[in-house]
Amino acid sequence: MDSRTAAHVLARIATYLQLRGESPFKARAYASAAREVRALSVADLAPLYRSGELGKIRGLGPATLSVIGDLVERGASRYLEQLEAAVPAGLIEMLGLPGLRAPRIRQIHEALGIVTVEELEAAALDGRLGTVRAIGPRTVQRILNGIATARARGTQRLFHHALAEARSLVTNIRTTPDVRRAEVAGALRRRLEIVERIEIVVECETDPAAVARSLTQLPGATGAIEQGASVAITFVDGAHVDVHCATPHEFGGALWRATGNDAHVAAVLERLAERGVIGSSADSRLPSFADETALYRAAGLPFIEPELREGCGEIEAAALGALPMLVEASDVLGTLHCHTLYSDGKASVAEMVRGARERGWRYIGITDHSQSAFFAGGMTLEKLLAQHGEIDELNAGSDGFRVLKGVEADILVDGRLDYDAETLDRFDFVVGSVHSQFALGQAAMTERVLRALDDPHLTILGHPTGRLLLARDAYAIDVEAVIEKAAEVGAAVELNADPRRLDLDWRYVRRAKERGATVAIGPDAHSVAALDNVEVGVGLARKGWLERGDVLNARSAAEVLSFVRARRHRD
Repeated sequence: MDSRTAAHVLARIATYLQLRGESPFKARAYASAAREVRALSVADLAPLYRSGELGKIRGLGPATLSVIGDLVERGASRYLEQLEAAVPAGLIEMLGLPGLRAPRIRQIHEALGIVTVEELEAAALDGRLGTVRAIGPRTVQRILNGIATARARGTQRLFHHALAEARSLVTNIRTTPDVRRAEVAGALRRRLEIVERIEIVVECETDPAAVARSLTQLPGATGAIEQGASVAITFVDGAHVDVHCATPHEFGGALWRATGNDAHVAAVLERLAERGVIGSSADSRLPSFADETALYRAAGLPFIEPELREGCGEIEAAALGALPMLVEASDVLGTLHCHTLYSDGKASVAEMVRGARERGWRYIGITDHSQSAFFAGGMTLEKLLAQHGEIDELNAGSDGFRVLKGVEADILVDGRLDYDAETLDRFDFVVGSVHSQFALGQAAMTERVLRALDDPHLTILGHPTGRLLLARDAYAIDVEAVIEKAAEVGAAVELNADPRRLDLDWRYVRRAKERGATVAIGPDAHSVAALDNVEVGVGLARKGWLERGDVLNARSAAEVLSFVRARRHRD
């Protein structure tokens, strides 16, 4: 029994327990066990289970070990089978709908006997859903929107989920006989925020087709379609992976072809054909290239970074020698969007500071929610004064590391920030964000944000479109007008690096650069671990053609404060 399949079973049990309304602690225990087992990434759990080593892993208790024992000894879980018999399978599918949680699904099922998404949609459309207690017209519409969103996204996954999956697969593939190396390609290597399929390119010692065939036996694989030296694999948890195998001489070309989008690949092939490197742009085989740099050189181009390979002018820029010097993670000197226990964060100010120092940064900006964010325990004047006192103490004992006093202030419906000017003056900088009234029309929402940008206290416009990837569309707003206004008044726009947001969209990030607006890469970190969101944000910044000078937090703390002063005293 492989760890991937076992983790899938444990996660399914956790989901069924939620739908049955059993203890949330019990459901969380199974979900936690699933994560621990998945991280083992082993082809056979039997030796670990029978030796007792599995029982030493934190998060695995008698109940979860019993399930694994069942899987090891009989290949299936009797407990899961019991739960599946008691809970309609369609309810699991509903749990995947944006905004629908287990208690609400259970309530709908008990009230209307609904067991499929199709029945849920019908009940929403014919009015029956609105008769269920505490489900009003807005909730009905959110459910309908969620169903439409789920259908549209298909097998799409968030970037960070797909990346973790790809890294695990690459680790497994590299242990396969006759594999010299394996690299992530496709949308992941281009760092797209949504990924439908994981693509991996493998360099083989021997026959690529034979290696591709052997990869169909990867742990957790439930199906595979072979096509020569490539194989499309489906896993037990629904993941889809395309693996392309190549000889050492073919690897550079194979990695390049599997990375760029269709427009980029076609344009480079056309240049190769014009130079006689290939017979025509329709040729399916490329000559041998030592690496991608050699391929681009043959096309008369410098190396083009993977993030830029979208057919959006990068080839023309490369031909003119006008490619940007893209920002690197090492350019980031600090971070300016972090939450603590003072609002809805999970760590203290001191713990967040320690996390920032461990990442080699020179400063951190603490930005807990403001007073009107009751949903997140927003800061009253009393709380913010206490926080500022704590920050002063940390700075007094610092060896040069700086803690900046910030806040994520709500942008109210009329465009005001939800502290008065005197209170806002207490902060080193202010992130202003929309957290309510998302359904305003485009004109009203745009005017709301433009008015907020008129306030010189607003340093950074937080998550400018409010989108939640695969869950909530951006609210209606004229992003172009907002970017223009930010550039005009000297405010920064945020590239919110929470992988569920990645807002501003990278296409608008590039527009912000073109308009001369400064961009802040903010992790929106609610825990120490979430500080690592900055790395994801840097990838999107690179995709938006940003250079070091375009990024606010690639500047020193003193330079950030100078930016704030210039903004507050701008004529």
